[in-house]
Amino acid sequence: MNRRLAHLTGVLVVAALLGGCGGGEGDRASARVTAGTSSRGVSAPPEFPVLRVQTLDGANWDLAQQRGKWVLVNYWATWCQPCLQEMPEFSALAAMRQYIVVIGLAYDEAEPAELRAFLAQHPVTYPIAQVSVYAPPEDFGVPRTLPTSWLIGPDGRIVRKYSGQVTARMLDDDIAAHGGPKAG
Repeated sequence: MNRRLAHLTGVLVVAALLGGCGGGEGDRASARVTAGTSSRGVSAPPEFPVLRVQTLDGANWDLAQQRGKWVLVNYWATWCQPCLQEMPEFSALAAMRQYIVVIGLAYDEAEPAELRAFLAQHPVTYPIAQVSVYAPPEDFGVPRTLPTSWLIGPDGRIVRKYSGQVTARMLDDDIAAHGGPKAG
């Protein structure tokens, strides 16, 4: 029981830090992310981020190996309703568009076995890796809200950061606006 209480406490702390789960559609105001420091002194992600993770099925996943494709990096959690609403769309997008790769980063303190059980109930077609809520991947950092996603261009550059729920239509539109194929 103490372990479950500690887990619940950790989830509540993360939720409080994030200000709750983001609702509505993604923040389209943040059109381009560039390297360096923002006007508020917060370090922005590098232009060419690095992401190497081990997926829940034990495979190694490396963003650098995805060059030539559009990549969606998606932070999510089991307790985040907008995150769960995105997952079927991301699965369909990854399955139907050969030029798009999705990687789900479970920003969740659940045990890996619990995540696997959750994914058995909410299956996806793309790989999932669990990242530490205390030390997330350096080039993507701590999300201010969940879900948080980054669209990476075929050259490895960050094209857009989304805060809040993202739809397949938004991704298709942003890919087309940045020189990618138009979905039809």
